[in-house]
Amino acid sequence: MKGCNIRIRGENNFVEFKENTSFRNTKIEVRGKNCTLIVGRGTGTGDDTYISVRENGTKIIIGENCMFSRNSKIMTSDGHDILTNGVRINGAKDIVIGNNVWITDNVTVLKGVTVGDGAVLAINSTVTKDVPSNSIVAGNPARVVKEEIEWKETLTF
Repeated sequence: MKGCNIRIRGENNFVEFKENTSFRNTKIEVRGKNCTLIVGRGTGTGDDTYISVRENGTKIIIGENCMFSRNSKIMTSDGHDILTNGVRINGAKDIVIGNNVWITDNVTVLKGVTVGDGAVLAINSTVTKDVPSNSIVAGNPARVVKEEIEWKETLTF
């Protein structure tokens, strides 16, 4: 953890970072009762990632060996209630991100989304629906643009 801002408010919340995680200049917000954030082994973030587990009972589960590029946002809640005839219509929902997922620059993952193993979320995408394993999604809202892919991190020095 380097330069991170972690805020946990509420009761009975659970946060776990497995071994070999690398978070840099990331803001993490856990706010409510019985909220859960679990980050799998070998997962890392780029600068200015924002992870928000907000509202009672919500969860974000992030798998192993995931890579978040700069300015990623993952949010279980819209942040404010929207009502129709006094009834809330935008409740919070869990987010599950599989193993070996690459979330590129400026991607937003919204409530209720499950991202399958080996997926790539392309630059500037807003992900509002589930993402199949081994696929690339792109756009706003994001849609599948390629299936049956695999990706590997390439380090150059």
